[in-house]
Amino acid sequence: MHGQLTHIPFNRSFVVGRYDAQKGDEVVTVRERRPAATLVGVRRALAWSPLLLVLVGCGTTANVASSTLPPVDSPKCRPGVVRAGSPNVAVAAVVVRSSARAYRRPGARPFARFGRLNVNGFPTFFRVLSMVRGPDCALRWLRVQLPIKPNGVTGYVRAQAVDTGRVRSRVVVDLSSKRLTLFRNGRRVFGTTVAVGSSATPTPTGRYYVNQRLIPSDSGGPFGPAAIGISAYSNVLTGWAQGGPIAIHGTNEPWSIGHAVSNGCIRLRNPVLRRLFKVTPAGTPVVIRQ
Repeated sequence: MHGQLTHIPFNRSFVVGRYDAQKGDEVVTVRERRPAATLVGVRRALAWSPLLLVLVGCGTTANVASSTLPPVDSPKCRPGVVRAGSPNVAVAAVVVRSSARAYRRPGARPFARFGRLNVNGFPTFFRVLSMVRGPDCALRWLRVQLPIKPNGVTGYVRAQAVDTGRVRSRVVVDLSSKRLTLFRNGRRVFGTTVAVGSSATPTPTGRYYVNQRLIPSDSGGPFGPAAIGISAYSNVLTGWAQGGPIAIHGTNEPWSIGHAVSNGCIRLRNPVLRRLFKVTPAGTPVVIRQ
């Protein structure tokens, strides 16, 4: 969807997986049986078919929720490094080739590799921080935030390996006040009280983004009606599946809202979580502050 790319076809398919369960607030590991996703081409929205998953530990079935991104218009040509997005609009990238490699700097040796789907069967997303154009104005590289440890790590990916889109939503979590606020186009939409990590398993602060979206079939389970995975990891639960990823999700323990009791995840009342889930596509920035 950035102006320099042409249409890249992607075939529709279906993925089934099974979770290795962990107790607590984590979005845990899936084993992929057959890969794929659907890309709606350049200058159109990105959308994926639901992916059936089984949450063994919770005794429930889950779907990987679809994620839609509006297109990114071609900016006026300017060679060199250009900041991506604006204070109110972020840019997200999704892997559209079989894999994408991340580099410390353009032309260096790669230090990380990402498949088209992540370990949970959801398309791999990055948050785009800046774009690098060559002397001919062709888009060559994107500097992106990566969904790996350490929290907030960045790298460069080749523009040809991804497609991009705009995201107008933003989530801010204040741990001290235990409040979550949703913004759209820079304007406050609503705020709500949440549960956050305990003193032993604190919610990590920093700037992250939504990198996966899951829907449990049992809305009465520990994740409530949905889980919004973000690119953050617990700094203390290093032995958990996938390294202790953090999510924003519902709960079957509404008494916990307003308290510091979770394993690092952010819990919302289920009706509020449903509302938030509808307007936070993959790529949505998430700021967690003390």
